[in-house]
Amino acid sequence: MVARILTGKSIRGLINYNESKVTLGTATPILANRFGLDIEQLELRHKVARFEHLTKLNSRIKTNAVHIMLNFDRSENVEVDQMQKIAADYMDRIGFGEQPFLVYKHEDANHPHLHIVTTNVNPDATRIDMHNIGKTLSEKARKEIEIEYKLVKAEGRGREQQIVPVNIELALYGQKETKRSIYNVVTAVLRSYKFTSFAEYNAALKSFNVVADRGPEDSVMFQKNGMVYSILDADGKRIGIPFKASSLAGNSVLHKVEGKFLMNLEKRKQYAEPLKQVILETLEKEAPSKKNFINALEKKGISVVFRQNGQGLIYGITYVDHNSRCVFNGSDLGKAFSAKALLKNLEGNEPEMDKHQAHTPEVGKGRFSASQDMSQDDQTSQGESLLQFLFAKPAQEPIAALGPKRKKKKKKGLLRNGGLSH
Repeated sequence: MVARILTGKSIRGLINYNESKVTLGTATPILANRFGLDIEQLELRHKVARFEHLTKLNSRIKTNAVHIMLNFDRSENVEVDQMQKIAADYMDRIGFGEQPFLVYKHEDANHPHLHIVTTNVNPDATRIDMHNIGKTLSEKARKEIEIEYKLVKAEGRGREQQIVPVNIELALYGQKETKRSIYNVVTAVLRSYKFTSFAEYNAALKSFNVVADRGPEDSVMFQKNGMVYSILDADGKRIGIPFKASSLAGNSVLHKVEGKFLMNLEKRKQYAEPLKQVILETLEKEAPSKKNFINALEKKGISVVFRQNGQGLIYGITYVDHNSRCVFNGSDLGKAFSAKALLKNLEGNEPEMDKHQAHTPEVGKGRFSASQDMSQDDQTSQGESLLQFLFAKPAQEPIAALGPKRKKKKKKGLLRNGGLSH
């Protein structure tokens, strides 16, 4: 079992996050502690009011929301009644047994896991100390619970990489509700992947047939920091209705995405060298062609996204490492890993492709199948013309097309007030 504890400043936000998952059908509330009612009897207003009553007791405690995730190994079939016992036992061992808390079973990953929402404000208005709680209490509780409930042992923090936090399902148009498919991919990528730019964020999304679009730079949407998400078809073209980022629950809006860039820059550092080693080994072993290079890396869990300009010429490359969940621009890894150097070393590589001839394997054959040779983020496919038209500002006023305006001549004459100016 892997336990993760996060703190925040909005208990209402944590509840809304989990309740939105319930609405989408990817989570189920299974336990309510110290609420006076069973979980089935509780309405949203009851849940919010119970926590807000405590947080208002001490307005000086700003960080008063606690979000805990308990992840079980994918091989384990943990029943709901056992999850309830484990959650209650864990909370008691870390000092939250007398606090109100809600437990949700989430089903948006390939392993069983729970989300627990609570507050660190006691009924007497004192604060539960969260400093180093992971080392001092949570780690000890985790090990004891693993033994008592015969769970797969996490063997320390390194195990967290083995209990995979998410297995993102490809968004396939027509197979599931479009909005739900987009939401599942976006939420998982935001939570699990480490990207440092909008292009890198899109590279990760495209691996699962979703794309984020800000619109042309002169559009109202772009200038107001808006964004829409769409599903991609087998040819990498947008299909179906795009959805505004603000209509999706969670942190999918632009300023939330951009807020992760700087933080992820530090987080992904340790994974750069291992990725470079894999790329170099692949270049040495595989036949020197771009197609072989892409396919070989895909088998190792690494998607390759070539970026193209409006004329279809490749100008950049992005690597999406699904093993470490890190996204790297080729140039960030070094000159040898840039698109220019790579294409030069791959003898016999295919000629530069036109933007409408980008090769993408059939969707559905593999987890990373929609990530190859996508066109530049701000280039749109034929099916996007309506969306561009709706968001774009007119380039000029209609009268401007008739010819340049003639300059008005200044009228000569005396100024008012007797020719004096103030």
